Amino acid sequence: DHDGETNTSRQKQKVVDINKNTNIEATTNMEMAKSKEYLKYKPAGFDINPPPTNRPVRIYADGVFDLFHLGHMRQLEQAKKALPEVYLICGIPNDDETHRQKGLTVLTDRQRAETLRHCRWVDEIIENAPWVVTPEFIEKHKIDYVAHDDIPYAGAGGTADIYQPIKESGKFLVTQRTEGISTSYIITKIIRDYDKYLIRNFSRGVTRQELNVSWLKKNELDFKRHIADFR
Repeated sequence: DHDGETNTSRQKQKVVDINKNTNIEATTNMEMAKSKEYLKYKPAGFDINPPPTNRPVRIYADGVFDLFHLGHMRQLEQAKKALPEVYLICGIPNDDETHRQKGLTVLTDRQRAETLRHCRWVDEIIENAPWVVTPEFIEKHKIDYVAHDDIPYAGAGGTADIYQPIKESGKFLVTQRTEGISTSYIITKIIRDYDKYLIRNFSRGVTRQELNVSWLKKNELDFKRHIADFR
């Protein structure tokens, strides 16, 4: 009947559109490979492999991502936009590994992973990711490039840069850090203005027990606040 013919026609058009889009993406990736634009992401002193041209490029970005901030977002945006069609995978090591390697975090691994799920650039999250990306891990997840800034990251056993084997294999894609913002900067700012944030929270009804503040400290802050109000 007429409705059946219409549905069949729509399905055929949908298949044509999908194939057309796939061909456009493949052509775009092909053009990127031919133009060698991808070379701008190569690490200093190393080569970078040309991207695949017949499928989305699988890029992996690992990190702690504690107190997810603008610097994290921009780094992931760079990775996502490095090539015309990218499938971006983010890896988050668990708390035990992270605390052993970098120290205490503010958020738990589950909280950090859930935060990343709401980032528009991220397509997939790998929890309990390894601290050091191995060839086996790259093979298992079919990773084309690992995206990170080019600063050497020392590892256990005197390793000068845990990313060096990846750089040597041509699978390292350099992203740029955002100056003036980092998790350490945020924590430092809070600690520096510790009293101000305590007063802020007390004024909102938070108790000294919740903030783990002594009776003496609480009275000291109350006195400071009264002096400020008097002035």
